[in-house]
Amino acid sequence: MIRVVLADDEPVVRFGVKAVLATGGDIEVVAEAENGGEALDLVARHRPDVAVLDIRMPGVDGLDAAALIRERHPETRTLVLTTFADDTYISRALGEGAAGFVLKTGDPQEIISGVRAVATGAAYLSPLVAKRVVDQLAKARPRSGATERIKVLTAREREVLGLVGAGLSNGEIAARIHVVEGTVKVYVSTILRQLGVRNRVQAAIIAHESGIIPG
Repeated sequence: MIRVVLADDEPVVRFGVKAVLATGGDIEVVAEAENGGEALDLVARHRPDVAVLDIRMPGVDGLDAAALIRERHPETRTLVLTTFADDTYISRALGEGAAGFVLKTGDPQEIISGVRAVATGAAYLSPLVAKRVVDQLAKARPRSGATERIKVLTAREREVLGLVGAGLSNGEIAARIHVVEGTVKVYVSTILRQLGVRNRVQAAIIAHESGIIPG
């Protein structure tokens, strides 16, 4: 079972999200919080696989909580669940290390998919959020800082980074460069560590800024 701590200041929202997650069959909400401060305490107590966090909560908000969870309990992945598909919120959430961003107004199945994805170490964005991120990446111009940054990577790692930036999954990258998927996972983990980033989305941004996306 994927163990989840759920934080939202509205009880009716928590009830609905918990009910949705229960339909997945492999997800258990082990604790509920009304704000980010409570979520931090519950994550420390229960050590869940995933913390599902609303953004706008009293006291410690969801984005601050995501950053603190990342710092104190890196084994727990965070999924932001919000009504607001605001570019500032998206950028800040991903910058704080959130592994996913899901909209309350989207298909309920997206919440289940998001929890499952981030629990396995992947990133997950609601389709609308993904489109906004892709649009921003499409506007990105190569930056000298990003070009310098990727010099720590081997030629093969830069190739994999470019394919991550192009939106390919690990399986698709494996097929493209003729290796097994497990090898791609090792490459991706090494790339994230070498670049000092927290997830594939942040790595993709660097790939776009450095101009290495394959044509």
